[in-house]
Amino acid sequence: MSKSCDVLVIGGGPAGSSIAALLAEKDWRVVLVEKDRHPRFHIGESLLPLSIPYLERLGVLDEIEKIGLRKYAAEFNSMYHGKCSDFQFGEALDKSYPYAFEVKRSEFDHILLKNAAAKGADVHEGCRVTSVELHDDRVDRVRAIDEHGAEHVWQPRFLVDASGRDTFLADQLGTKERNRKHSSAAIFGHFEGAERRSGREEGNISIYWFDHGWFWMIPLKGDVMSVGAVCWPYYLKGRRTPVEQFFFDTIALCPQVQARLENARLVSPVTATGNYSYRSTRMSGKNYLLVGDAFTFIDPVFSSGVHLALYGAVSGAETVDGFLREPETSEQRFKQYEKSVRSGLKTLSWFIYRITTPAMRDLIIHPQNRLRVKEGVISLLAGDLFRNTPIASKLLVFKIIYYLNNLLDPFNNYAAHKRRRRNIIA
Repeated sequence: MSKSCDVLVIGGGPAGSSIAALLAEKDWRVVLVEKDRHPRFHIGESLLPLSIPYLERLGVLDEIEKIGLRKYAAEFNSMYHGKCSDFQFGEALDKSYPYAFEVKRSEFDHILLKNAAAKGADVHEGCRVTSVELHDDRVDRVRAIDEHGAEHVWQPRFLVDASGRDTFLADQLGTKERNRKHSSAAIFGHFEGAERRSGREEGNISIYWFDHGWFWMIPLKGDVMSVGAVCWPYYLKGRRTPVEQFFFDTIALCPQVQARLENARLVSPVTATGNYSYRSTRMSGKNYLLVGDAFTFIDPVFSSGVHLALYGAVSGAETVDGFLREPETSEQRFKQYEKSVRSGLKTLSWFIYRITTPAMRDLIIHPQNRLRVKEGVISLLAGDLFRNTPIASKLLVFKIIYYLNNLLDPFNNYAAHKRRRRNIIA
């Protein structure tokens, strides 16, 4: 027997839980199907300041404040320059959001999922979607199996795929492809006893460049530090030792990171993942929408994953609500939604694709605020991508400076460009 609902959401991560909560608030019959049981481990622990309005809209900001560690800046460290440069969020063009939070995703995601249930969504944990039946690009039925082996069948008026890196619908439709402009892999774990910054700077995220990519160090509440290396896939493919030993060998390649971990101990399994960069060629169909990582993921360098998931949920909820109320306007609504998401991704992508180049490292380590360029870059780092803040002109000036900086060291920058192209194709 199949059951009907207005909206079925695949996935109980930030995107799925948030859009389910917002649509349930609008009195739609919402079913959320999540394969795991919360709390569960997930990576992506650094939030952005412009996510705070979304958390306020969801009504969970006070709870996030309790579990989170405030982050006032993003810190970039270069062993090539022997210098560190920090970007204080309070110095952005709009100074209204001077901080964000570092969070354990198990706690953060659990808060959002419970919020969806409290708002009226019918949440099914431990239930895995097995198939989506489509006819003429329209979702008819969704089938799932729970942890006891029982099958559930729904007939939703609308489907939201928020399955994250599982990319359920993109895989079924055959629309998932690797990002032809970027490629990365990651290896990460949690430590206790790592060296932390003091005072107000304790929660800052630290980024370190090294020869094969870059490291993150994200301090969490208590004495836990999330540490990961994002590198070109060739490096991870060359692993010949157990993954934990390989991780410590990788840390040794960046003396600054190694020094902060000198007295630390690993307190989690080490995880390695490839195929970090992908996208779907489609974001929507006649009655379905792909939100957050279910559509695309580029690179975690600017901590954009959760932010884009929350924006996709807030904007997507308005899109789905409009579709359900006025189906004849759906095409225009889908176009507006997709245009805004792609615009934000395009702005981020230009920086992400160049973050490891010598020219970009020079500009980040020696930032200048002529024509308020640094304020524009900080606004980007804060996630100010979807409002009317005038960052476009500042970022255009930054791009011009970047290309001119390339000309000052043409051989190294051209060699870096060739390496990058070779690594993407490999």
